[in-house]
Amino acid sequence: MYIAQTLRKKNIAEYTLYMWQIEDLIRAYGCSLSRIKKEYISKFGYNDEQIDEVTDWYGNLIRMINEEGCRESGHLQINKVVVQQLIDLHNQLLDSSEFPFYRSEYYKVLPYIVELRHKGADKGQNEIETCFDALYGVMMLRLQKKTISPNTEHAVKEITTFVGMLNDYYFKDKNGELFKEQD
Repeated sequence: MYIAQTLRKKNIAEYTLYMWQIEDLIRAYGCSLSRIKKEYISKFGYNDEQIDEVTDWYGNLIRMINEEGCRESGHLQINKVVVQQLIDLHNQLLDSSEFPFYRSEYYKVLPYIVELRHKGADKGQNEIETCFDALYGVMMLRLQKKTISPNTEHAVKEITTFVGMLNDYYFKDKNGELFKEQD
């Protein structure tokens, strides 16, 4: 909960990946709040008030997972909204002539996106979602201490740079600094 709050304010891309990880963590515990509290939350050394807050947060996420039919897979609506905001911003940036560096980085990453789709990624998925899926997949492989090929490492490095640019533009947009009215 505390990590999510911090990331939401500072790095929307990392926030998204973190929340996807939380969704998977909840699924790994069988969507059981009592198990999460006993086997996971208890390991962090929180005080009683913090334990109650974190338990409530997980309880709300579990409720949403159940209500939204995400017990087996998929993402919560709250996370889909963030990704959609990033997709909308991505499209605005590409449509504008004011962001040539972003457009250049996009075309640099596009072959990796095409390759990911060729290797089995959802072809109907937006390119930004494909980028996030790639980053999440590699993050999971690293957590499992699995080998990542040099080609994949290079692709992920490029995708990370691209998503980082989008992340920076996201916060500029939220602060009203991106698409300023011109005289």
